[in-house]
Amino acid sequence: MSKKKPTSSSARKDKLAEARKAQQATERRRTFLLVGAAGLVIAFIIGAVGWAVLSERDERQAASKLGDVQEYDYEGQKHTSGKIDYKESPPVGGEHNNAWLNCGVYDEVVPNEHAVHSLEHGAVWVTYEPDLAKSEVETLEEDLPDTYTVLSPYEGTMDAPIVLSAWNQQLEVDSADDPRIKGFIKEYRQGPQTPEPGAACTGGVTPETSLVK
Repeated sequence: MSKKKPTSSSARKDKLAEARKAQQATERRRTFLLVGAAGLVIAFIIGAVGWAVLSERDERQAASKLGDVQEYDYEGQKHTSGKIDYKESPPVGGEHNNAWLNCGVYDEVVPNEHAVHSLEHGAVWVTYEPDLAKSEVETLEEDLPDTYTVLSPYEGTMDAPIVLSAWNQQLEVDSADDPRIKGFIKEYRQGPQTPEPGAACTGGVTPETSLVK
């Protein structure tokens, strides 16, 4: 007895059913890929936020351990001309030239009188001994924010290879890897000790244009 051939209507139904299955399988794969991609994006965001939070925590912890910061009591807005004999080396405040030093990275000694004016504007001045290893100097450069910081070798005698100065605040460290460097910068760059917060750190002078000799 021969089998009954399916009608054209039955064949169409079978084809439609197969097409639906194929479409559903495609949609499932697409949904799986979308969910997977979304999961990766979410994981990346969570990781980035977590890294930022941990970095912020580490910097705050470093700032909270700044017990070795030496504090001074200089008043701001005292301008003068010519060379000044500062008590501290490097200086952290007091009289200064009426022109501030442009913030940035210098590979030469900068005039104290201008650098102190930049401190008055909220800059952090990072000084290092001229014979400090190049790798140490490069590390200091990498860690500096783009604004309101000055990095330069120092001509006078310092009590440590690296000294960080803000207005009325100073910290001595032995290595560019010391976590207190970031803590000090975070705490005192445009910090509450600044006599003239928000004042310019550009448009001033450089060692080449300085008239202080």
